[in-house]
Amino acid sequence: MSTQEITEASGYWFPDDDATQRGVAVLNALRRYRSAETAMRRRTRDSMGMGETDLLAVRYLLQSQRAGKAVSPKDLAAYLKISSASTTILIDRLVKSDHVRRDPHPTDRRALVITPTTETDDEVRATLGTMHRRMMSIAEGLPASEARVVAGFLDQMRQAVDKVDAAPSH
Repeated sequence: MSTQEITEASGYWFPDDDATQRGVAVLNALRRYRSAETAMRRRTRDSMGMGETDLLAVRYLLQSQRAGKAVSPKDLAAYLKISSASTTILIDRLVKSDHVRRDPHPTDRRALVITPTTETDDEVRATLGTMHRRMMSIAEGLPASEARVVAGFLDQMRQAVDKVDAAPSH
């Protein structure tokens, strides 16, 4: 197969030169990583009996708890970009499954905070801990200069996909 055929087979339509071939190889590796990560997220959701939004909420609540930050239903709704009604349904579902509890706010008697249960923290650690350790081992194994290059590359890729281009005019 020629490099032109490889480029075309890869789903990219760019010219056939060395820089393009390197770029195609990197973007294909990134696609494979994203596919593997998507599959891992699906396995995690399935093993924990949760949907995507539930898992995002639990992750946010656990991170906030570790940072010593109390999370109100309003905070959770803002983070997830969902309505207050959807947030109530989500919290009800997570309370029913014993993943979170509603606790009184420490300083505002009228407010509540949403707290992940100890069992949820344990379950997430058991489900993701080994994989996170493998990932950290790989990242820690990078020489400092390569780690900066990889981090810079990923930040630039994030910026590229976050950028909203103007809609084409008709």
